[in-house]
Amino acid sequence: MPVSTTSQPDVLNLLEDLIAKAKRAGVDAADAVLFDSASVSLSQRLGKAEKLERSESGDLGLRVFVGKRQAIVSSTDRSAKALDELVERAVAMARVVPEDPFTGLADPEQLAREFPDLDVLDPEEPATELLIERARIAEESALAVEGVTNSEGGDAGWSRSTIAIAASNGFAGSYGVSRQSLSVSVLAGTGTGMERDYDYDSKVYGSDLRSAAEIGREAGERAVRRLNPRRVKSCKVPVVFDPRVSRGLLGHLTGAISGPSIARGTSFLKDKMGQRIFPESVTIVDDPHVKRGLRSRPFDAEGVATTRRNLIEEGRLTTWLLDLRSARQLGLSTTGHAARGTSGPPGPAPANVYMVAGKRSRDELLAEIEDGFYVTELMGMGVNGVTGDYSRGAGGFWIEKGRIAYPVTELTIASNLKDMFLNMEPASDLELRFGMDAPTVRIDGMTIAGM
Repeated sequence: MPVSTTSQPDVLNLLEDLIAKAKRAGVDAADAVLFDSASVSLSQRLGKAEKLERSESGDLGLRVFVGKRQAIVSSTDRSAKALDELVERAVAMARVVPEDPFTGLADPEQLAREFPDLDVLDPEEPATELLIERARIAEESALAVEGVTNSEGGDAGWSRSTIAIAASNGFAGSYGVSRQSLSVSVLAGTGTGMERDYDYDSKVYGSDLRSAAEIGREAGERAVRRLNPRRVKSCKVPVVFDPRVSRGLLGHLTGAISGPSIARGTSFLKDKMGQRIFPESVTIVDDPHVKRGLRSRPFDAEGVATTRRNLIEEGRLTTWLLDLRSARQLGLSTTGHAARGTSGPPGPAPANVYMVAGKRSRDELLAEIEDGFYVTELMGMGVNGVTGDYSRGAGGFWIEKGRIAYPVTELTIASNLKDMFLNMEPASDLELRFGMDAPTVRIDGMTIAGM
């Protein structure tokens, strides 16, 4: 079934006409964004369909500037009358809101002129029957694992979107993106001794997804491995983060180096530019041009060119994540990280972020640990972005004499992100899977709160 979205040349013409109307209404500058999307999602449990949904949507937003005043309006109605009213509302709002000295469009020399081919759109929509089959195989493969006793279901999905941006500074660009996903969650054991785990995958192209059977088998085996967990006493030991959770550490980093947080002085890294905040062995990359990357983009939400950057190079912090506004606040230049929806102003967001693989394998990181904690699951939101204090519920496995020994539960791990970053060692098992990725990571000296 084809997606009923407007073609990319047509949406750019629509946005440019909208900007022209705003200019005729007396604004000094304007930009507009448009999103057209379609998606299919389904879920099944124990072989029976529970949900099958298809949705299609379209939304556009207009931002206008009168001097240093800006206003933003959005609409799902693209009729001529609705767009005339949209412009009228935006102009009226812009004349009465307070001035913002840092607002405004990009200068022409900052704009993207060439758009790299990132291969982020799969032209084929999968048949619904294929999505159903993927979910079925994943769930059946998980249930076939000895020790698995129940299922929370398998889910499969597909989406495709068109993203278009135009502005009165001469920028106009659009591109399409697609996603396909598959997940399954099952339970092992019985009664009060049941344990749950899952596995999933998401890719631009369906052909790049891991096999449904592999995803299901991994989910089942993970759940079984968690049976009969023990409690451990409070202590201070090395903590090893599985790749499924280690990538969350990158999220804490990117949040701490986001331009608005730095400008407001609300980040624990606000005074660390140019300093070593990781060991010299750690390099962290932000690359918006990864082929078939889940967060790849040829330009940012302000039409600015995007480029690969080392956020952390040999342990040193090299850059903030900046959009135009936060860059102006800090007296710097945008880094091309602006992202936005249709009803709010742009704000910085990372692209594909990954920690470069280390030199030692996961087993080598474990081998020298007499007692430690291998984390596979994190719970709660106990991270303070102002101070860096870190405290989260965790589950996983206890390490004894260099080997994973038995499952553990009801633990809390605590430290400060500044100390965690400085005591971090990445393993050699990096896989680029989710748009924010890290290998297995070992951090020495964390506090474990147990019995």
